[in-house]
Amino acid sequence: MQKPRTAILLGVPLIATACLAYAAGLIAGFAPDHRITVLVATVSAAAVIHGLLTRKWYTLAVAALLASGLAVALTEPPKPIHRFTRSVASPDAAPALERVRARAAKRIERLFGNDAPMAKALLIAEQQDLGPEVRQRYADAGLVHMLSISGLHVAIVAGAVELLLAAMALGRARAAILSLVIVWVYVAVIGAPAPALRSAVMLSVMASSRIAQRPTSPWASLAIGAAIPLYEPRNVLSLGYQLSVVGMAGLTASASITRRWIVPRIDGWKLAASNQLLPSVIATMVTAPLIAWYFGRLSLIGPASNVLAAPVITILQPMLFLAMLVPVDAAAQFVADGTVPLLRVFDGIAVRAAAVPHSSVQVTPSLITTLLCGLAMVSLIVAASARFSARPALLAALALGGALWYPLLPPPTRREIELHMLDVGQGDAVAFRTIRGNWILFDAGRAWRSGDAGRSVIIPYLARRGGRLAAFVLSHPHNDHVGGAATIIEALEPRTFHDPGFVAPTGSYAEALATASRSGTRWSRVRPGDSLVVDGLTVRFLAPDSAWASTLKDPNEASTIARVQFGAVRFLLVGDAEHELEQWLVQNDSINLRADVLKVAHHGSSTSSSERFLAAARPRVALISVGRDNGYRHPSTAVVARLARSGAAVYRTDQFGTVVVSTDGKRIRVRARDGDWELAPQ
Repeated sequence: MQKPRTAILLGVPLIATACLAYAAGLIAGFAPDHRITVLVATVSAAAVIHGLLTRKWYTLAVAALLASGLAVALTEPPKPIHRFTRSVASPDAAPALERVRARAAKRIERLFGNDAPMAKALLIAEQQDLGPEVRQRYADAGLVHMLSISGLHVAIVAGAVELLLAAMALGRARAAILSLVIVWVYVAVIGAPAPALRSAVMLSVMASSRIAQRPTSPWASLAIGAAIPLYEPRNVLSLGYQLSVVGMAGLTASASITRRWIVPRIDGWKLAASNQLLPSVIATMVTAPLIAWYFGRLSLIGPASNVLAAPVITILQPMLFLAMLVPVDAAAQFVADGTVPLLRVFDGIAVRAAAVPHSSVQVTPSLITTLLCGLAMVSLIVAASARFSARPALLAALALGGALWYPLLPPPTRREIELHMLDVGQGDAVAFRTIRGNWILFDAGRAWRSGDAGRSVIIPYLARRGGRLAAFVLSHPHNDHVGGAATIIEALEPRTFHDPGFVAPTGSYAEALATASRSGTRWSRVRPGDSLVVDGLTVRFLAPDSAWASTLKDPNEASTIARVQFGAVRFLLVGDAEHELEQWLVQNDSINLRADVLKVAHHGSSTSSSERFLAAARPRVALISVGRDNGYRHPSTAVVARLARSGAAVYRTDQFGTVVVSTDGKRIRVRARDGDWELAPQ
């Protein structure tokens, strides 16, 4: 007998399959690796042809949605995503909502004091005040999805509000409707981030189904909730959105596994324990490719830490919401003070879980590997819910096999080289990518008590793009440049380590040298006139001169100065060089200072970038790596003004995030989160 048109494909409803196909097309279209785009376009075209020839309209429709997502992504202009373009609110309403959100942030700061950064992250999705060490700690503990507003937080708030309204004898239907109104206002006030919007839509669908007494598949509710935020196509690239949708799919699959395979076999305390542990295990497993891609870590303790943290956040989230909602300051302060012990317990779980030996492992997946692992997890979710599990299970096995096989392939040859100024906060990390996909890394960001920029930012960033780290160059041994060096050398094993050799009493520097010795990385001192060539990209060292450096006490003045050249385009990297070293360079090697792109010295400090030095360099693009709201007040307004007067376009990591400069040896293109800019050849 032929299956009805409402049948499921591989075990999920039509609407879920449609949403998955469209989202997959968007991801493929936005993928930085054009091979993925070409592959998905080829598969989509083949599926359309197959559907037409065989008259399988279902296959044709799914292929058309895949192609539609691909087309939308490819035609989407490279523009920033303003917070309120993700919202269902009209653009005219955005400034008013932004003002409400700003007032809420100030109230949270007043109520919660030192705990305000965590409270703002959990209440209004502001994570700017959370340091990288905090995010890394929660990633190691497997709790990073709880750090920001997500479907979980919105669902907890909705459930608590509905219970409160039902207790006021409003009736279940009225309580459900009023709670949804409150939730939608809350979601709008916090700027309607994609995970919260997904949860609000899903809750609305489920509440409507309950009020109308018409059962709805949880997969259908999830699909509708996941589809609405894609009104802004780039939301599909948001980590919060991805974790929210995939995590919820894992929980839905867990419920299906429990109902089909566990309930018929066990009961009592064993069933209760399974109901607590299984959802956490499944959710951790299916979100593992995303965590590995974005954080370069896999938490092995995540299932256990989630079991401990879930009850805490279930009580904490409504209390935080109530503190923000209560209009009377004294009452709000009373509720806020009551959340402090819970915040301590919540953070304590993350601290203890992350501190367990081998609680997490470092991984370096490429984009293709991550996508194949993601396909395997999606297939396993489908297998858990499908009546016939063999096909999706086989697809999962093939995808995992491909993920293991792909890293063995040689990287493709490119026509452009790229400079990546990574956003590592108040520190430096600049990576050059060669035409063969290999890397030369200058500096490694800073370190802190529980981690470093190498582990949290640089290693995941390089690994997800593939290629080998051919060389590591250290400008000087200050912590904001050498902090992540040991971690990077141990994980990525560069062939060579170039260093000015200025001895400084920093633990990070000593650890980097020791790690290089253990790893077999060849160390060499930077000397003027020495050069390094990797895949046609030439690095020429201009300083420090050993005679000059021997008279110095400040490592900044003994910074590595490097001119990097590809074709006719030159890049100049000057570490934390100050006026004295700049003066030496102008007097001794001014002809080699001419550069199209200048990595500005010392985070834009007033002690660097003198008029005479900029006149010799004459940069067209100036790059400043600097932390947001840093205590040094970098960059200096005078330096920024001097750069502007010299004719350079200035790009700062505190304003643009990671900045990528690419060139074919003639033209220069700059990419950042605010768009693309192209400079014509001179």
